[in-house]
Amino acid sequence: MRTTLWRSRVARGALAVLASGALALSAAACGGDGDDKDDKDGAQPNATAPGSSDVIPNTVRLPKLNGQKIKVTAVWTGAEQANFTKVLDEFAKRTGASVSYVPSGDDMSAFIGSKVAGGDPPDVALLQQPGALREFAEKGWLKPLSAEATAELRKNFAKGWVDLGSHQGKPYGVYFKASNKSLVWYNTKIFDAAGVKEPATWPELMKTAQAIADYGVSPVSVGGADGWTLTDWFENVYLSQAGPEKYDQLAAHKIKWTDPSVKDALTTLAQLLGKKELLAGGNNGALQTQFPTSVTQTFSGGEKAKAALVYEGDFAAANITAAKAKIGTDAKVFPFPKVGDRAPVVTGGDVGVALKDGQAAQALLTFLASPDAAQVWAHRGGFVSANKNLDLAAYPDDTQRKIAKALVEAGDAFRFDMSDQAPAAFGGKPGQGEWKALQDFLRNPADVAGIQQRLEADAAKAFKN
Repeated sequence: MRTTLWRSRVARGALAVLASGALALSAAACGGDGDDKDDKDGAQPNATAPGSSDVIPNTVRLPKLNGQKIKVTAVWTGAEQANFTKVLDEFAKRTGASVSYVPSGDDMSAFIGSKVAGGDPPDVALLQQPGALREFAEKGWLKPLSAEATAELRKNFAKGWVDLGSHQGKPYGVYFKASNKSLVWYNTKIFDAAGVKEPATWPELMKTAQAIADYGVSPVSVGGADGWTLTDWFENVYLSQAGPEKYDQLAAHKIKWTDPSVKDALTTLAQLLGKKELLAGGNNGALQTQFPTSVTQTFSGGEKAKAALVYEGDFAAANITAAKAKIGTDAKVFPFPKVGDRAPVVTGGDVGVALKDGQAAQALLTFLASPDAAQVWAHRGGFVSANKNLDLAAYPDDTQRKIAKALVEAGDAFRFDMSDQAPAAFGGKPGQGEWKALQDFLRNPADVAGIQQRLEADAAKAFKN
């Protein structure tokens, strides 16, 4: 089981509690009126197109697709499915296409593989892993982006996102939904009582944590029972300290885990993990704490909570809400403190790809690359876009605007989750590989060299090099 899928399942489960009412499985076509007097090719003009929403801007030209049907799949269910259906509704209104949505389940590769084998793949799928895009492209399952979709993508996204959705230099995908995984959430009541402020650097974080511990509260909550949280801690420290080029090399196992840059990152991380008084429950307690609990124990009880801050991505917001804490007042967020020259931005995301030829699939990908599609979901919450032309005012609150702003301002300097780029045997399974090694590191942060040797042995076996 890959880490992205696990995280997504946690987030979706928590978000489903917040959703109300029945959820539709398809976006029925509303159709346009076909009255395009000034547009002979059928494309809609840039302003107030017939059938488009009054509150969503119309910045992208889409063809008329009356009578055409399109199938779409993603892992989303619950609240996420309901919100994505609204995006498909808008596409249907603008084009006249009939759009149906079917959740794939967590194993997208198996779902797509069975559909391809049966001769009936969906027109568009939203994948969660760069590796899946590369695999599908190599198998010849994917259709390259059209000129229109590529132009819209390059207009609205940094080159790093275009490259992430490409294979061998050819664009295949549009990263419609992103995740900012370089965030620290904190209990405002404890911060105020301890007299501390948001830290911007790693040394400031250590001073803040010590001040909170001196105040009498465990400063940091770590969900060490779920090894993927520890990979995320490492990736943020490593990206900021070693830099993007080294990060790419380590992610592809082009340098060894015994490299001095890994030693530096683990040594830095040990400054925090090596002081049990800085961890809620100490090291043993952290190893027994699962991710959802690491978040809820930071906010349940207000000033009497068990910890003052917790690191994790924007999806932690669902767990904060489950703890009956209000985001923006009880819970606030700051970027992961910079260890090196700049603060890190580690991401996840869902990339839209076409598995069938045809105008409708490419038109949907063109729409998903536009700020129009992003705005449909953004104002409903639970969504972050890397689209640089999406107005931040589209987000429902300052917290989500802050999260999205950091993602966009990273430009090309962001990096996709390292463990999710690795073979599952190394980066994505409980009790083995990186998860197990970093849990052992949490148990004994002084054993930097030993953990490096184990990481390298497991990586070499998984990468087969």
